[in-house]
Amino acid sequence: MNAVTTDSLAAERQAFTDLAKDISVKKLVENREEHDKYPFGELFADAIRDAGVVGFYGVNLPLDFGGVGMNTGMIAAILEQLSEADASLAGIVFTNAAALEILNAGAGSAKDASIFQSVKNLGSTPLAFPAYASPEEIQMPVMNKNGAGIFFGKINNLPLGDIADHAVIPARKEGENGFSYYLIDLSDKGVRKSKPIVSLGLHGCPAVDITVENVPAQLIGVQGKGGSYFRSMQDSMSVCAAAICTGVMRGSFNDALQYTADRYQGGRQIIDWGQVRMMLANMAIEVKVAESCLAAACREMNTAAPGWEKSAQAAAIHIGELANRVTSDGVQLFGGNGYMKDYPQEKRMRDAKQAQCLLGMTLLRKINYIAQIIEGK
Repeated sequence: MNAVTTDSLAAERQAFTDLAKDISVKKLVENREEHDKYPFGELFADAIRDAGVVGFYGVNLPLDFGGVGMNTGMIAAILEQLSEADASLAGIVFTNAAALEILNAGAGSAKDASIFQSVKNLGSTPLAFPAYASPEEIQMPVMNKNGAGIFFGKINNLPLGDIADHAVIPARKEGENGFSYYLIDLSDKGVRKSKPIVSLGLHGCPAVDITVENVPAQLIGVQGKGGSYFRSMQDSMSVCAAAICTGVMRGSFNDALQYTADRYQGGRQIIDWGQVRMMLANMAIEVKVAESCLAAACREMNTAAPGWEKSAQAAAIHIGELANRVTSDGVQLFGGNGYMKDYPQEKRMRDAKQAQCLLGMTLLRKINYIAQIIEGK
């Protein structure tokens, strides 16, 4: 685990990463191929449930409401460990944590924490949230003028929309600029859900399209402040997106290293061929760079160092691109087997590409990043 180095929470962090490793070994690795068949196979409901039992859905939930009350650096450590085995469960934990960060930002801004009391089983079951898109990419539902409910709209590709009880979604109010976040009950009769979406990767983190009509919704925080809440969440959750990609990279490298050591070609181990060693060297270097970059970003966030937000954003963008390159090489080193679902490498390549979309399109995040620098923020 490399999400952070030594700090005052080292013991707690080690306990959570040990739990993540235990779930990975007992629930994820052995049936990884079967889990990846969803929605054409069964969802790994037992692993999703176990993640709630051990507290993964309450790490950044305030203590007063049954959570652990820690920051997203702790979540990053969990996600990195889970993703080394199977990033789908990490995607579920990430989605819930992002929703909680919106709740945290809203409660702090409005100085009103009553929103937490509106969610049953908060911290033990995950919340749905549009984790794969920034607000600029979403055609939001519209809230009617009197605020009684979202009367029309659609949210495409809502992770956990089919398994969560509640969702945190953005919406606009008629006649007003900006947008706000709202909490809705997904069991309401005005919520219609599509069949599960077949995505490129993270198949075990299920998503659906939802259509809402006359659905009661509870405002999160202050009206019209959704943009600032998203930016706050994006800053803190960037280390978590980077952690998922780092874990996927390390899993791909470790399996490639073992595979090339075990297999023979031309009368010698594959690992003894010069070009294979060069590819492994490049993978090892990029994994180490990702680990170091993630550790530095977490350290800056934990100490509230000036500019930590940009460091976290840069880490997520850069490590996401590294993960795509490393997992592609991981497939190549398995030869033809790399493209077979019997082996984990092709899944990791797809998961890395899907994880790169967390918090929005990479190109848009890059544009927003340079805009901050140009504007001196």
